[in-house]
Amino acid sequence: MGPLLTLKVHEALRAATRAGAPTVESSLDLDRSTTTVEVGVAGWTWRGQRFPYLETCKDRTIYHWVGETFQPVARFTTSLIKLVPTEWGPPTFEIDGIKMLPTGQVSPYADAQRKVGLIQPRGKVILDTCGGLGYFASWCLLEQAKQVLSYEKNPDVIWLRSLNPWSPEIGSRLTLTQGDIAEHIAMLPSQSVDAILHDPPRFGIAGELYSQVFHDHLARVLKRKGKLFHYTGAPNKLTSGRDVPHEVAKRLRHAGFVAQLSSDGVFAVKK
Repeated sequence: MGPLLTLKVHEALRAATRAGAPTVESSLDLDRSTTTVEVGVAGWTWRGQRFPYLETCKDRTIYHWVGETFQPVARFTTSLIKLVPTEWGPPTFEIDGIKMLPTGQVSPYADAQRKVGLIQPRGKVILDTCGGLGYFASWCLLEQAKQVLSYEKNPDVIWLRSLNPWSPEIGSRLTLTQGDIAEHIAMLPSQSVDAILHDPPRFGIAGELYSQVFHDHLARVLKRKGKLFHYTGAPNKLTSGRDVPHEVAKRLRHAGFVAQLSSDGVFAVKK
């Protein structure tokens, strides 16, 4: 993977140059590691390759090396999808300016660790319904899950994963299927998974992933006593006109779960 630049890193390279330093310790993989960079007035060198400074380096943007230039890690097909830096290192991503992972008070990577801990993944087959950048899957693997079955509908999000050093590698214990879990879940065998992580986009974007039909399928594919965490966020009831967390908990109970609100979602156990 080539170097990744943010405004913070770019300013540090420039500052080292102004100070007359020949090298600077920096991170070119979003704080996953540090490396030595040679700096000069005309550009900087890393791993024997010369790179230019950016003429314009914007905040809230990550740049990657493409051919002979740096370009934002962003794509526009049906929506503008971009990788966005955070103060912790692990990035979040946005779709049409809507932040898809919580970053206000905690790293999105650490947030995923806490939620994965609820389902106790060790030795289990996990269904990861809306894979996103793969942080749930990453922690499942680190916590010794037997298998993670991950689905992601948007090919541009999968492309973001390929450039994100914090996203997990696909391998024998992690499969990533490009497809809509709302359709694919009907094809999964009954009682085939031990636990589920369900992190859908907000209700207004993907209402089908909050439906009773979908929750019934979640119950069908999950083994008895299996655990589930369902992210809901905390939408403002006054502006949205609905209480999504309580609605989700009600549907899960109707599907055969014991469900309770948990932080920004619902934790449930199949009866």
